[in-house]
Amino acid sequence: MNLRDNLRRLLVRFYARRVEGHLDHDQVPKHIGVIVDGSRRWAKAAGSTAVDGHRAGAEKIEEFLGWCTETDVEVVTLWLLSTDNFSRPPEELGPLLGIIEDVVRTLAADGRWRVHHVGTPDLLPTRMQHALKEAEESTAHVDGILVNVAIGYGGRQEIADAVRSMILEAAEKGSSIEEIAESVDIDRIGKHLYTSDQPDPDLVIRTSGEQRLSGFMLWQTAHSEYYFCEVFWPAFRKVDFLRALRDYAARHRRYGG
Repeated sequence: MNLRDNLRRLLVRFYARRVEGHLDHDQVPKHIGVIVDGSRRWAKAAGSTAVDGHRAGAEKIEEFLGWCTETDVEVVTLWLLSTDNFSRPPEELGPLLGIIEDVVRTLAADGRWRVHHVGTPDLLPTRMQHALKEAEESTAHVDGILVNVAIGYGGRQEIADAVRSMILEAAEKGSSIEEIAESVDIDRIGKHLYTSDQPDPDLVIRTSGEQRLSGFMLWQTAHSEYYFCEVFWPAFRKVDFLRALRDYAARHRRYGG
């Protein structure tokens, strides 16, 4: 590493401390959703494989959650694998599933996070389903950040699953079709989402420069603020995170306006 690189790193650290020093913790979002994006493009730019990119992205997760702990965030939802990702080539999907499973086990073993799966379990390999169940059970008592791992997740699928669950629950109670139809409302559907009883995301961060949600938490993000960062996920730094928080704090949230 040359002198210029060392100087750049020092300047970035100094700037990060300055931003953090001016951060009002009362204005920090309580729930942050993260669309983890850009690992493959990061790897391509570095002359590495897609699998190498996914590994680098996985290594960033604990670091990111550490930053969240320092700034009093209470809930983090990490979109790690979408339903669309299952169409990827087997030579990439297989290793990716293994990497994500390792992430889940590492988060559970860390002892600082409470792990909760959001997504459709039936889409996942049996081994992954067991890892998620074990992670949820072993961290249920943890008094730390609630980490939603969105694996096999799609926003439209979540809404469809919520409505299906709501109808089945009513049917089990003997309700008629007419009674079920009359009972449908926003609150009732919300109780059957994967994130039932959780606050909706205040802030959604997407890395890699893409400016779209791609179906991420369609129901819950109706009033969320969005922050689109040009940096690929494996290269996401604390200063990038702090900038997102600063940008969020500077906005005046208008619910429905």
